[in-house]
Amino acid sequence: MVAPQRAQRSHVLLGYDGTGDAALRWAVEETRLRGLDLTICHCWHWPYPEGHEDPRVKAALQRAGENLLRQGVRQAGDLGAPGKVHGLLRRGPVSDTLVRESGDAELIVVGSHERRQVPAGSTAVRLPACTHRPVVVVRRYGRPRGLVVVGVDGSESADAALGFAIEEAALRESDLRVVYAAWEPGVVPDWELPLFTDRKKLYRARAAELDELVRPWTERYPKVPVEVSLLLERPREVLLDAADGADLLVVGDRGVAGVDPLLLGATSSAMLHHAPCTVAVVPPRDAAPRAA
Repeated sequence: MVAPQRAQRSHVLLGYDGTGDAALRWAVEETRLRGLDLTICHCWHWPYPEGHEDPRVKAALQRAGENLLRQGVRQAGDLGAPGKVHGLLRRGPVSDTLVRESGDAELIVVGSHERRQVPAGSTAVRLPACTHRPVVVVRRYGRPRGLVVVGVDGSESADAALGFAIEEAALRESDLRVVYAAWEPGVVPDWELPLFTDRKKLYRARAAELDELVRPWTERYPKVPVEVSLLLERPREVLLDAADGADLLVVGDRGVAGVDPLLLGATSSAMLHHAPCTVAVVPPRDAAPRAA
C-alpha cells in the first residue's frame, strides 16, 4: 500500500574515495533531479595499531584526505550540482561513518569498481545492511538507457523498493519494469507450501499480490510506463537477467525469509555482488537504525 508522502530530506550523502567519478556523477544527478544539496564525505584512517602513531605521518594522511575532499567538492561544482556542496572529512571506517552521518540524508551513494563481482567485505556490501536509508551502489555512469528495474516479493521492503523505483523512473523519464520471481518454496510460511504443488494456483495467488502492490503506485505515477512480469522462477537468475540493459536495479534490503537484521537478504546481496548495473537497496519505510 502506498504510504503518505514523507518529508523530503535535505541532501544526498556521497561516500567519496577519489577512485573514479561514476558515483560522484550519479550523486550530482540525484541532487539535480531531486532539488537537494550534496554532502561529500571522505574517510581517512590510521592503518596501524593505536599507540604506534607518528604525528607527522598522521598529519600527512589527514592533509591527503583534505586535498582529496576539496577535489571532489570542486568536481561536483564543475559537474553542475545545483545546490550547496558540503565537504565532510571524518576519521574512521567508511560504513560506520556513513551510517552516523546519514540521519537527515535522502539517500546514500557509494561507488563500486566495474568488475563483475564486488568483494564481500566492501563498503558497497556492508553499508546497505547497516543503514536505514536507501543506498545506491554505482558501478558505472554513462548514457541513459531509459530503464529502471525493480524486484519485488511479498516482504515488507517490497513496497518501499517499488516506491523508490517508480520515483526514480519518473524523475529520469524512464520506463519501469516490475519483476516478481515467485519460486521460493524454501522461505515461505508453512501454510503457503501447498501452493507450490499447483503452479496455476501459485500463479493466481502471486498475481493478485502483485496487482495489489503495483496498482496504487501506478495510480500515483500515471505517466510512468510500467511493465509487470510475474515468473515462477528463482529471483536471483531472473533479476540478473532483467538488469541487463537497465540503468538501475532496485531491491529491498531483505526478502520474505526473515534474515538476521544485521544481514542483507540473499537476493539483495547477490545483486550487489553480480548485477551488471547500478543497484539501489531500499529498507522498509521508517526502518530503525542498525548497528554498523
